[in-house]
Amino acid sequence: MEPIMALLLLLSIGIGICVFWPGYRLRRAIAHAFPSQFSKILRRNLPVYSRMPVDLQLQLKRLIKQFLHQKKFVGCGGQVITDEIRVTIAAKACMLLLNRPTAVYPGLKFVLVYPTAFVAPRVETGLGGGVTHANQTLSGESWSDGRVILAWDHVRNDAITSTQLSDGHDVVLHEFAHQLDSETGASNGVPYLSNRESYRRWSQIFSIEFEALKSAAATNQFSVLDHYGASNPAEFFAVVTEAFFEKSMDLARFHPELFEQVRAYYQVDPRHWN
Repeated sequence: MEPIMALLLLLSIGIGICVFWPGYRLRRAIAHAFPSQFSKILRRNLPVYSRMPVDLQLQLKRLIKQFLHQKKFVGCGGQVITDEIRVTIAAKACMLLLNRPTAVYPGLKFVLVYPTAFVAPRVETGLGGGVTHANQTLSGESWSDGRVILAWDHVRNDAITSTQLSDGHDVVLHEFAHQLDSETGASNGVPYLSNRESYRRWSQIFSIEFEALKSAAATNQFSVLDHYGASNPAEFFAVVTEAFFEKSMDLARFHPELFEQVRAYYQVDPRHWN
């Protein structure tokens, strides 16, 4: 082979490697065996994992490996990022992706983790145009600019609670439901659905259930759904997602049509795990 041809060949190979390197690295990360210490964290902090069918367990492990490869965890307020933090958060977030042909939160770049509840500044504009500055203490927050923020003590407590009687709350499920919601470009309680009829049916059932929850919240009546979901449609979807995975039996019993809509979207039935 002529020297010039060999040089061109090497250059073309190098360009090819540069172009496809991110995909190659992802494939390698997914191909690696799931570390045994990660499996221990899963069994300890995600109790439903042990009750999932094998195919879902394998799916979840693959999704976790992709999540950990693509997302950067950042410790805030002195929080040190450990494997337990990374795997626990990734596992819960990836539960929302099982059985669905979807990317792994393509708009998400960073997961920021505080040791405890954090303070977020808020600016509110009143009816008369007056602007009020305030601070709000939060356990989690989802942003459309590629960030999810979580308080580790709340994440950990949710994991402990789920081994006992679930209270229907899970900050990771809640905030990552917001991520799914915002993938359409608007956080309005309507994630990507398969077709026009799905959107029509979703809108019909969710509107009825949202109004019912607003009424229950206004009169302080019991509901399977957290009254916080009455705040707006985006929060309603996030609260429904928590109930679907955490209180699936109750949601199916008291809100059967709503349950079926969410089951069709998430493509799993957590009643089989709980």
